[in-house]
Amino acid sequence: MRIATWNINSVRARADRAVAWLERTGTDVLALQETKCTDAQFPYAAFEAAGYEVAHVGLSQWNGVALVSRVGIADVEIGFPDQPTFGDPDPVVEARAIGATCGGVRVWSLYVPHGRAPDNPHYAYKLEWLARLRTAAARWIDPEVGDPRAQVALVGDWNVIPLDTDVWDVTAFEGQTHVTPAERAAFAAFADTGFTEVSRVHLPQEGRYTYWDYQQLAFPKNKGLRIDFAYTSPALTARVTDVSIDREERKGKGASDHVPVVVDLAEDPA
Repeated sequence: MRIATWNINSVRARADRAVAWLERTGTDVLALQETKCTDAQFPYAAFEAAGYEVAHVGLSQWNGVALVSRVGIADVEIGFPDQPTFGDPDPVVEARAIGATCGGVRVWSLYVPHGRAPDNPHYAYKLEWLARLRTAAARWIDPEVGDPRAQVALVGDWNVIPLDTDVWDVTAFEGQTHVTPAERAAFAAFADTGFTEVSRVHLPQEGRYTYWDYQQLAFPKNKGLRIDFAYTSPALTARVTDVSIDREERKGKGASDHVPVVVDLAEDPA
């Protein structure tokens, strides 16, 4: 089975491109982030015509996450347990997480808050969001309260640059989000629960970016960031045979500023 994650940066603008990519690559499950539409506005028909089911949550023109699958979508869950709220004066659970069982794998499409600036309330929200996701993920595979054999994939745009080599020039982010010790620690803490960030295992080299800004010729100059990742539970990690970053998808007219990260799985031994 092939699972991928892609910050599509407006699914209505890129639905045809996404469907063409699915058909070209034979991807079974695609997690999308930044769909930037409400549920009523999502272009379901384009994906359904290609043989895919869709689960989506979107509240406005911001955020939005989806799962697109041709191997079934069951037990859809909007938001993870105890997901924090954000907003003043009317806090809401933003459309940043959706989970479903697809082909026997519990896949979560995640759009981690940006953080904006270290002194911004959004930064504290980001750290709380990651901490609560980690707590939920740990429970899913805890032998006391969950299932250590559960096959869980936490995939998406994490908005964290874990290593200095995951950015073209780390000094360009001095005093900004994404590279602070607290964010990096929050990201790394998922490994303490037993999850493995499998793109690092299969693509350890520096310069393997997943995002390039639209401004200042960032893509031609390869001024990129590696911020899209796939954490897998122990039972699912054992099935991962390869991970790739489809850099070619950043080319051409109408490309998203992110590219897909693809995880290939062997057959389930069960």
